[in-house]
Amino acid sequence: MSRHSERIFSFEFFPPQTPEGMEKLRAARRELAKLNPRFFSVTFGAGGSTRDRTLETVLEIQAEGHSAAPHLSCIGSTRENIRAILDQYIASGVRHLVALRGDLPSGTASAGEFRYANELVAFIREETGSHFHIEVAAYPEFHPQAPSPLEDMRNFRRKVDAGADSAITQYFYNPDAYFGFVEECGKLGVSVPIVPGIMPIYNYSQLARFSDACGAEIPRWIRKKLEGYHDDAASIRAFGLDVVSKLCENLLGSGAPGLHFYTLNQAQAVQTIWHRLGLSQYV
Repeated sequence: MSRHSERIFSFEFFPPQTPEGMEKLRAARRELAKLNPRFFSVTFGAGGSTRDRTLETVLEIQAEGHSAAPHLSCIGSTRENIRAILDQYIASGVRHLVALRGDLPSGTASAGEFRYANELVAFIREETGSHFHIEVAAYPEFHPQAPSPLEDMRNFRRKVDAGADSAITQYFYNPDAYFGFVEECGKLGVSVPIVPGIMPIYNYSQLARFSDACGAEIPRWIRKKLEGYHDDAASIRAFGLDVVSKLCENLLGSGAPGLHFYTLNQAQAVQTIWHRLGLSQYV
């Protein structure tokens, strides 16, 4: 069977701020590369604040023989700035992008020349044609700033209509949210692959902080279990591995086109989940 039955498996990193962080990322990447993902993605700070480190990380990944997909966020930016970044990526041999609206840098009042991700996708297509495979974000539990679920679905369709090839979701722990979202997309005529985003559970306070910021729901039963473990890091990790492994098994068993792991630049939890799912046989 070839390449995980042609499902899309990918791993996300963030560009480290220190030499020690870069070494840690390299070690994690070496381990995760053994799983033969379709691509590694690399995040892009608010307003392009990590632009150089994103490119540096992407170039390292490509030099190691792997496909890399840099994130590109447009809020607070200009067409000229985005054009320069696209030219740089083309010159570096990048063929895959994750196009996002992103967040305004702290202290910035203007949204810049782009307000929404669909405008960024359209601009990339106008400037570069079909050079890039473009991923966009999807929100099964709806974007925290969306005025309504219906409007959030329409926003997603606008990104696809603008030229997106596929989507990666925000992480979630309720599979019904994902399958309901995919079903609603089908009703709107959206047929691109929508790959579930998976967040391993490393630390409860960190997860709660992430989830409050991005609108991802931690189901009450998971929250209560994690709270009950207090500072017992080993029990939190063991419980988290069980929860996320079962979630992934459910998603793949019910037809999800793949999995995108938010690794937080760590390999061990992802490796454990991968082996529990039996995906190693396809490497």
